[in-house]
Amino acid sequence: MSERESMPYDVVIVGAGPAGLSAAIRLKQLASDGGAELSVCVLEKGSEVGAHILSGAVIDPRALDELLPDWRESGCPLAETPVTGNHHWILTKSGKTAVPHFMTPPFMHNKGTYTGSLGSLCRWLAEQAEGLGVEIFPGFAAAEVLFSEDGSVKGVATGDMGVARDGEHKADYQPGIELHAKYTLFAEGVRGSLSKELIRMFDLRANSQPQVYGLGIKELWDIDPDKHVPGKVIHTQGWPLSETQGSNGGGFVYHQAGGQVAIGFVTWLNYSNPYLSPFQEMQRWKTHPAIADLLKGGKRVSYGARAINDGGWQSVPKLVFPGGALIGCSAGFVNVPRIKGTHTAMKTGMMGAEAAFEAIGAGREGDELSAYSSAYEASWVYEELRIVRNAVPLVKKYGDIVGSAFANFHMWMEHIGRKMGKTYGHKPDHESLWRKDLVQPIDYPKPDGELTFDRLSSVFLSNTNHAEDQPVHLTLKDADIPIEHNLPLYDEPAQRYCPAGVYEVVQEEGSEPKFVINAQNCVHCKTCDIKDPTQNINWVVPEGGGGPNYPNM
Repeated sequence: MSERESMPYDVVIVGAGPAGLSAAIRLKQLASDGGAELSVCVLEKGSEVGAHILSGAVIDPRALDELLPDWRESGCPLAETPVTGNHHWILTKSGKTAVPHFMTPPFMHNKGTYTGSLGSLCRWLAEQAEGLGVEIFPGFAAAEVLFSEDGSVKGVATGDMGVARDGEHKADYQPGIELHAKYTLFAEGVRGSLSKELIRMFDLRANSQPQVYGLGIKELWDIDPDKHVPGKVIHTQGWPLSETQGSNGGGFVYHQAGGQVAIGFVTWLNYSNPYLSPFQEMQRWKTHPAIADLLKGGKRVSYGARAINDGGWQSVPKLVFPGGALIGCSAGFVNVPRIKGTHTAMKTGMMGAEAAFEAIGAGREGDELSAYSSAYEASWVYEELRIVRNAVPLVKKYGDIVGSAFANFHMWMEHIGRKMGKTYGHKPDHESLWRKDLVQPIDYPKPDGELTFDRLSSVFLSNTNHAEDQPVHLTLKDADIPIEHNLPLYDEPAQRYCPAGVYEVVQEEGSEPKFVINAQNCVHCKTCDIKDPTQNINWVVPEGGGGPNYPNM
């Protein structure tokens, strides 16, 4: 095997999402202000910056205002569509009830926010970073954490390219490259494969609650211009998940630029019925009269899915370890009631960058960036998440309607300065499934091809592609578990929780059932890594450049 080449940097950042790019920009700003030389590298596993970025998105510009105050006048695509109207509906199967603004705290009203493509914002941020001298390498997946002899993180290695499924080297084989750094910032996003390993190795969750998740499924639609209201934002809760005991979530409709609406549905992954399909729930949600009427005569142009951190304040792990830190969704800073995490991700990236810059300036490397942890605990991110910390567990504990009322009361009390002493905990999502004999199967309607669709035609719109004959990146710790354990107990839920049709149980006449993994369909949502009841599926990065290619999600 060829020895890997290595490249030294002051700071290596894994992931070109909002957190990673904000960290890179802030590092270069500090270096410029201080007249210092600082080498910064960003690795991105997608084929280009933004290829793997998916979010609603309604974005609070608070962190962007701090990072690049003139962004509105500098060609940033986010500036095109400020939010002009905010609505919250509670749905029944055929009706809806609007929640008046006065009933919810002011921070829930989306005043001063913008709606648009997070992928497009990241591409713009990448341009700003490169203009400052940041080196960005798309198409290179960080596949391995590198350690110094003292156990501190010294960087990462990219995955080998041109490896066949059987492990043999193909004609175009290229070994990975090692990137060494004084500090490495991990901005992989939700359930990052390296971040997950670092959390385990350094026991970063020793003093925090487990992280819990939702699965967000999103579509972009071109709609009738007469129905388009730029900046209109709608959130829904209730139907259809209200029909299935032990499930929660909700939908969104964002009227964005170019006559498009971004629609989506989030299913919390603590659901208990193994027959539930988040993809099918999203398709069913579109048949609600209020949603179907908006989409009538329109055309679906894009599709994607990704997991979302739902744990909040109490699930944020220790952020630092020798030689590096977790920033953005690698740690989990989503404000679930507000359905926002971009601003908190960006701010934590900036705080991590400031701590790394200070340490390097002091001649340090490879130690813990304790200044980052301190900055977080003194920041508006910490306070924003603390105020809403009990919203998710209250809804899970008491149900959608009663739990939401309790959560709203709790948020109001915190907002007016009445600190509520109790903080509720979480249980891991993979522990929530009931046995199949304790529930009723769910009869989902067949797709009509106009409003509702199947999974394979949806994956086609995500432009997902993986190099042929590469090792399967969805690995099983025990190949027998899907058929021998999950199938008899849960009717193998991977067949339904995956929004891309990756997993199938195939049984030909006269033969035993087989568990089939269609890894080429994977949209990198990480749901399988989260929801598998025995934690048997381990998601690792495929060859760099593989996966979805979202143009403007």
